[in-house]
Amino acid sequence: MASSSALLTGERLVVFLFAARVAHAAPAHLAAPLALLAAAALAVEVAVDRAASDPASPLRRFRTRPGASSGILLGATTLPCVMLARLIQLSRILPTDPNGPEEFAYLEMQYWAVSISCLSVLAFFFWHLCQSTNNGVSKTLKYGSLLVALYLMTFLVFLLKTDGGLLRMGKNAYLLFHGVAAVILIKHILEKFPSCSSFGEALLVSTGLILYFGDMLAHTLSTIQFSASSEALIHTPGIRSEIATVIQGILLGLFVLPLLYKCSLQVWVYCQSLGKQRTQAVVKQAENRIGSGVFYVSLLVALLVLVPSWTHLVGLEVHPFVWILNYMFTNSHGRLALCVYWVCVIYVSIRRFYSISKESTTERILLRKYYHLVAVLIFSPAVIFQPAFLDLAFGAAFAVFLILEMIRVWEVYPLGRTVHQFMNAFTDHRDSDILIISHFSLLLGCALPKWMSSGFNDRPLAPFAGILSLGIGDTMASMIGYKYGVLRWSKTGNKTIEGTAAGITSVLAACSILVSLLASSGYILSQHWLSLSVAVTLSLLLEAYTTQLDNAFIPLVFYSLLCL
Repeated sequence: MASSSALLTGERLVVFLFAARVAHAAPAHLAAPLALLAAAALAVEVAVDRAASDPASPLRRFRTRPGASSGILLGATTLPCVMLARLIQLSRILPTDPNGPEEFAYLEMQYWAVSISCLSVLAFFFWHLCQSTNNGVSKTLKYGSLLVALYLMTFLVFLLKTDGGLLRMGKNAYLLFHGVAAVILIKHILEKFPSCSSFGEALLVSTGLILYFGDMLAHTLSTIQFSASSEALIHTPGIRSEIATVIQGILLGLFVLPLLYKCSLQVWVYCQSLGKQRTQAVVKQAENRIGSGVFYVSLLVALLVLVPSWTHLVGLEVHPFVWILNYMFTNSHGRLALCVYWVCVIYVSIRRFYSISKESTTERILLRKYYHLVAVLIFSPAVIFQPAFLDLAFGAAFAVFLILEMIRVWEVYPLGRTVHQFMNAFTDHRDSDILIISHFSLLLGCALPKWMSSGFNDRPLAPFAGILSLGIGDTMASMIGYKYGVLRWSKTGNKTIEGTAAGITSVLAACSILVSLLASSGYILSQHWLSLSVAVTLSLLLEAYTTQLDNAFIPLVFYSLLCL
């Protein structure tokens, strides 16, 4: 892990400007907790970076991605800023929407849930640092512990404002569940997937997953009215779209699949070893001969049994795959035409770029940026003409990526080796021998802003945040910087001022074109160009300075700033 001895670095400055921009637009009672969380994250990050060179540091048991800083400040502030930006956006319709207060209250609870998750992970790092014998970080840790205590006091004030009785107990348990689960999950990620992520990336993934599945839990409890009273302990407002329910159900089944697969494999091994000594050879034989069959059976059980069970529980009467077929072939001319277009673009691009990667000397970074441009060609028309269908398509693509990565990691016959060879052609230094995450991050970077823009959205450019920042801004910054860049932002980094300037200019030009296209479709740009320029500039400066996985962070930062 790359350490940073200076208190103020380019990445930290950009993150603080980003958090300050979001906090400035928020009410004081919501901005103050974000400021405390950012300050606590900075204190923990400085302490972790200083302890990185200490061989006795307890955090050295977690092997992080080589060449990356800890990224704790960025990881701890990104999702809270996203939720706070959504709160600011939703507050603009409170006077006119009768359901607005209910939605605002639930989103506020999610803001506190993700903040508590981040704070719990900071406390996890803090606890490990306190076990170190290095006294050089003691002063920083004292400041960090004070900030954590101040944050907890702010959280207690929020709890005292909520309703009393059983309802308050349920919400308290719900929020504390997020914190405990986030710590358990990040510990599992850092231990089971060494050298795959930095601390900040693991923090973003763990808190994001807990927030997502916590929302599923709240939706489930709200639907079945799991309460001793007539009111649900956790109430999710409004009617959730069927597309969102289908996506959540499929992802739930796929995240349960590894547990189901491993348990099934263990049961088979145990049954085979009854009456004789269990040896490593028996386990290996099971994995080689039966492992593939067990995986495919587990996959079918997850998709055909577990997924429809949950979707039926929350109100979807038909099987999710039957619903998808009905959706695809009912009034489907536009959707089917879009599918044909996607298949053609994907086929041509994969066939062309895969042959280039094996036969030419084209730099890997430029080859990967070509796929960013392909993402622009694929997703931009769908955001404008078929936004609801794109939500479903993003979920389906992510599900396929998850299945293929499981097949690759576990070497499931007969596709495991083929998938590994193909994916390995497009890896870079941020991918490890265990996980290939760059394709996940590109897909989710484009999908998350679109998913989060479902429902009320008075910022028509917000759904394009991932496409603009990654497909255009990041791509142009890398290509121009690689070919023509001379002036570097730092002595140790490779990012250039020319590349960043090209990225900012290209995104602003793309925004002006998009505004014209959206205006012809009935959308009205309600955001000032100065605010848009600030959002673009901060996002591209983060791309220039950060050593974190930019595909994961930049779209979320850009989306948050566009919502203001």
